[in-house]
Parts: sequence; C-alpha cells; structure tokens
Amino acid sequence: MPVKLGPAGVPLSCKGRTIVEGMDDIISLGLETMEVQTVRMVAPQHFEQYWQAGVLAHKTGFEMNIHGPYYSELLGNRLERNRSLAKVEAALQAAKTINARHVTLHAGHYCEYNRGKDANEQVATVYKGIVERIQDIWNDDDDKYPVFPWLKNGTASKIGVETSGRQELWGSLEEVLEVVNHVEGTIPVLNLAHIHARGHGRLRTSEDYGELFDQVRETIGTKEFYCHFSGVEHSMGNAMHYTQIKKSDLSFEPLAEFLIEDGSWLDVTLISDSPLLEHDAMFMMQNIEKARHRQLERKAREDRRRALAAQSNLSPEQQAEQAANIAAAQVADALQTDEVTPEPVVAPVVAPVGEPVEEKKAPKKIEEEDDSLFGADAEDDDVF
Repeated sequence: MPVKLGPAGVPLSCKGRTIVEGMDDIISLGLETMEVQTVRMVAPQHFEQYWQAGVLAHKTGFEMNIHGPYYSELLGNRLERNRSLAKVEAALQAAKTINARHVTLHAGHYCEYNRGKDANEQVATVYKGIVERIQDIWNDDDDKYPVFPWLKNGTASKIGVETSGRQELWGSLEEVLEVVNHVEGTIPVLNLAHIHARGHGRLRTSEDYGELFDQVRETIGTKEFYCHFSGVEHSMGNAMHYTQIKKSDLSFEPLAEFLIEDGSWLDVTLISDSPLLEHDAMFMMQNIEKARHRQLERKAREDRRRALAAQSNLSPEQQAEQAANIAAAQVADALQTDEVTPEPVVAPVVAPVGEPVEEKKAPKKIEEEDDSLFGADAEDDDVF
C-alpha cells in the first residue's frame, strides 16, 4: 500500500522560497511529493525554476504535481471560458516543464447550466479538449525539446477533476465521477475536506472512508487515488475555509486506520492543504505509522495466542475462551478492590472568627490516669 505525502506548495519552514529549495526541504522531512500552486496565474519568470524542479524530479523519482487556476469558469459564456482556458494552457505548459504527474483543475460555477446532465456534458466536452491538449504538448517533436528528457519515455500528466466544497460550484462527488468515467485521461481529485463539508460532516469513521473509496473504485475501476486533506470549517453543506487538522471535526485518524487495515489495494497520493502545510503532512505521516504499529501489535498478540494454544493442545476457540475468563477474573478482582471502604477522614475543627482557639491537650497515658477516662468528670470531647 504505497502512500505518498506532501504539502501544497513550498513548505512554511523553507528559508528559500523557490520550488527546488522546497523540494529539498520536503525530501529532508521524509515526505515524497509536492503540489506546485498556480491557483491564479503562472508567472513567466517562474519557468526557469520550474525546469530546475523538473530535472530534479526526473533524476530522483520525486513526484511532482501542479494545481491549475482556482478561479475558472469552464461553464461560463464563450469569453469567460476562453479566459479560463488560457490560464489552463499556462498550467499545462508548467506541468510539462516540472514533469508533473497530475494537473488539478476546477470547473467553477454552474452559471447558466442546470445541475445534472446539461452541466456534466459541457464539463466533459471541455475536459476532453484539455486532455487532447496535454497529449499534444507531451508528444511534441523530441528534437525540439532536448531540455525535457522526461517527455521521451514518460507519460503525459493526468488531468485531475477536483471535487468542490460549495453547493453553488460544479463538482459534487457524483458529478466528478460521472465526467471522469466518460473522459479518458482524467482522474478524480478527492478533496476530502470538500467532500466532508458538502456531505454535512459525512467522513467521521474508517467505515465512512471505506465506503467513499469503494464508491470510486466501483464507478471508475481504479486503485490509484489523488487526494487533498485538511481540516475544514463548514456550515450548511458549504466549506468556509481550511483549518489545521487538530482544530476540525474532520479527523485524520480514521483515514489512517482505513489505509492500514483495509487499504492494501490502494495507491494514494495525499496532499496537505492545511494552513500548516508540511507540519500537518508530518502529522498525517505520524498517524499512519501509529496505525501500522497498532496493527503489528495485534498481529503479534494473535500469533502468540496461537503458539500458546498449540503448546497446550488447545484450539484457538478454547484459547480465546481461556483468555476471556482470565480477563473477566481480573476485572472482578479490580472491582472488589474498588469496593473496599476507606477510613473516614476527620475534618479539623475550625474556631469561629474572633474567638480564641483553645489548644487541645494531649490525652493522658492510660497507665498513669486510667480511672480518669471513665470517671464522672470525663468530658465527651476527650472520649470521641
């Protein structure tokens, strides 16, 4: 079960702000991937560092990805759509330059289209054109691009269709899966924070994650997943903004448990969208390791139980029953210990404010004044 983790952008802790320096920091942290952010526009002056990042990724096997323009209107009128496609074109050129495995794109608002068939058909048509364009870019004459050796034997970037986090935006899970199922060369980008928000907090247990991944596998038949993860603040089925994972009701522990216990068939790339970027990516990695250790501990206990059963000529069922009896006996002993009544604690006598505290004399020894304890002059305070 390969799981690759990395931040969405240059790490916050990176002293330099270039992509190559960010890659160096990510590798030193033990992470394996990165998503370059071009959510507004690809700046031409950045292409030199894009090429350097591509060479480094090609030589080291580091997985590079890129996020295209966030503010796009693929369902808008001709002018809005062409303006968005111009930004997409720049992102595709950058994807070629950095040797990106995935290009994540948004569709935008529904605009004049109705939800369902009309909107989905238009989005599918636009994405077919984008897939054809990335194939053309990747399959240009090799002699014209000697500085991009990965174009010769590599495969073109996959176009990712990301789930959206608001009701007025195209991109529910069902819509994304329908388009991906009809457009070859596209993949679903599961933004788990967005899915959680649009589902009014639907991802809470490991079973919820299992149902989600099974739904995707049954719909498009894939074992490779590209996911974004972050904490999220949401209301009325809409994502408000990202938060760090620990401050959200979207917990990562159930996902880590699913990946370790039932996700052996998965090939997952997890990108941290959290405001803490690499810090929450490391947090996710630690939770995956903890889940793996818990699995190994359970397996070790089961193996030890089987070995003991074989030595004592007991079946596994008899061994389990014996262990249950021992555990029940231990619980019963603990309950009996808790039922022992502790000695009462006598509270100290506090004199009223303003009155002198009379010093209490030490009781006399029985050997010397034995009769005074039971005589008529004995005071109640001395006895009790």
